[in-house]
Amino acid sequence: MAKIYWANLLHFYQPPIQIPEVLRKVVDESYRPLIEVFKQKPQARASVNINGVLAEMLYESGYQDVIDGLKDLAAAGQIEFVGSAKYHAILPLINGNEQRRQIRRNHLANKHFFGDLYQPLGFFPPEMCYDKSFLDAVLDLGHKWVIMSGVACPAPWPTNQVYEAKSPDGHSIAVVFRDDVLSNNISFQDMDGKAFIQHLRSAHGNDRDMYIVTAMDAETFGHHIENWDQLFLAEAYEDVQAYESVRQVRPLAASTRTLLAMIEQEDAKDLVISSTISDLVDRFPRGEVVDPRPASWSTTHQDLDAGVPYPLWQAPGNYIHKLQWEHVDIMAQLVDTALAVADSAVSKRHAEIARGLMDPALHSCQFWWASRRPHWDVNMISRGLGQQGGVVLNAFRSINLSSASEAIKRDAYYKVVATRDLRSKLHDQLFWD
Repeated sequence: MAKIYWANLLHFYQPPIQIPEVLRKVVDESYRPLIEVFKQKPQARASVNINGVLAEMLYESGYQDVIDGLKDLAAAGQIEFVGSAKYHAILPLINGNEQRRQIRRNHLANKHFFGDLYQPLGFFPPEMCYDKSFLDAVLDLGHKWVIMSGVACPAPWPTNQVYEAKSPDGHSIAVVFRDDVLSNNISFQDMDGKAFIQHLRSAHGNDRDMYIVTAMDAETFGHHIENWDQLFLAEAYEDVQAYESVRQVRPLAASTRTLLAMIEQEDAKDLVISSTISDLVDRFPRGEVVDPRPASWSTTHQDLDAGVPYPLWQAPGNYIHKLQWEHVDIMAQLVDTALAVADSAVSKRHAEIARGLMDPALHSCQFWWASRRPHWDVNMISRGLGQQGGVVLNAFRSINLSSASEAIKRDAYYKVVATRDLRSKLHDQLFWD
């Protein structure tokens, strides 16, 4: 009897500069309806990434019911949480210390809000921007697998085995590749839920068990696409069986146990079984060690041929991206100097403020909205730049109020002048371009 295991990953994220009205719409149109779909479909399984910054925003904005709803689903074994970077920074584009800080802060924030239910075995790099540079930081927090875009796969497409990759320190981690075509078909409404399940069955073609992984923004369902939580997700989950994980916290309902029993029936052919990604990694054998290509879930084969792995965040020829990353680099240098020389109460306070402000100032959206592919929003770019300006202000004050040498202070001031020039050039682009 052939079985098709479908693991769906839902990525919950809003940027730290999001305005309250948009967050309210997302909660009402997407997050609450999604939780309700899972509660109505006890056979539904999914892997869920929620960035720590969003968990904090939900709590601070009074949307505790969303946090509680996700906790209930995790306790019921319907979802598993996966790790990420707290402020959705593009990990391959920041240095190793910042990578570790973002990953660790994400873990601590979500552990605070979800308690012992937050035990992530998998890792979702923001925007699926992958290179091996952050794998050791991922492994250090106990993650066992990392998901990446299908375009990053350098070997025959895996359907009944799970490849492994090596970290820079030589440690192994399982790698799971998203089916980009199916995921994009869902995101762009090219198939509804029933058509999707029919496609899974028709694509099987042999008697061996196989798996398929899809992944998309949680906001796709209801916010980006009206009623897509019902027209796709509820319909798809209506026609699947449940995978009962050994990690399940509470026993399944009797109706779901009945569905599970069908899996072993000899006359049940080509069942589609809803699963988490961790359950796939446990169930299917390990394949060869591969070296995935640096890429994102928005990267095309043409981008890779051109040597551009992260086109929406750092594209050659994009003048605004160039200015943004130059500003980030100087900002980080000032923070490093401030932390090194702060030696009085007031200088240490400003150094700590600068350090704390830099974490959200690295969020990906400011670069995404500058990509012109086709994304362009001057306000999101400007708000991100404003965040970075606050980091520069506090870092320089820390240095200037310390007992550092005049040479160090003079060098820091030159860097401040350089950031002013970069911000002026950026604002000129936003005014006139």
